[in-house]
Amino acid sequence: MNWESSLIKNLGWSADIINIGGKQKVAAQIAEKVKDGDVLGIGSGSTVYLALLAIADRIKNEKLNIKGIPTSLEISMFCSKLGIPLTTLFENKPDWLFDGADEVDPNKSLIKGRGGAMFKEKLLISCSPVNYIIVDESKIVDKLGTNFPVPIEIFPQSLLYVEQELKQLGATNILLRPAKGKDGPIISENNNLILDCKFNDIDSNMEKNIKGITGVIESGLFIGYNVNILEAENK
Repeated sequence: MNWESSLIKNLGWSADIINIGGKQKVAAQIAEKVKDGDVLGIGSGSTVYLALLAIADRIKNEKLNIKGIPTSLEISMFCSKLGIPLTTLFENKPDWLFDGADEVDPNKSLIKGRGGAMFKEKLLISCSPVNYIIVDESKIVDKLGTNFPVPIEIFPQSLLYVEQELKQLGATNILLRPAKGKDGPIISENNNLILDCKFNDIDSNMEKNIKGITGVIESGLFIGYNVNILEAENK
């Protein structure tokens, strides 16, 4: 029996997509990589959404049998709308993953987490043997932290302790991320709080040092991971 509801059917992307032409091209490249039987790790962001549209067309036209492991509730709902079957890490390991990033440096280190899903994004990247990170040239930086703070997901009652410890690591500005569309702070995909932290210098040990603070669930620093960068051309 089907739900008599139009909520998922009418679901659309929540904001204007910048550089949509370039992103559609790289989304098409992602869709071309899909093979019958693949289990895909599916990240977050507008280019990921465009790739899902292209993958859904291939599923429909070529009768592909694939499964996806999404990193967020939002992407799970889009997969449902587009007819992309879902699975979990309890059942399958991803063959490969595609995701976006907020910043990418020359060493392919990343800042991610504006969507509040960095814990599962990092988990899936760690599980997947091949990872494609989709960005446009505005996300390419010489130094991490140039344009974006580092998102840090924390257990709510650890808020003040974590703040204290982050200052010891050199955080120059720490903000509790506010929500849009609700009163109060944003809640992550895991029902935690998110801090956005500015650091003047982010070295190779910073990810490990942040994760070592009691109360930190995960950070948006991805340093030394196995990733391939796909850059969308700006038009």
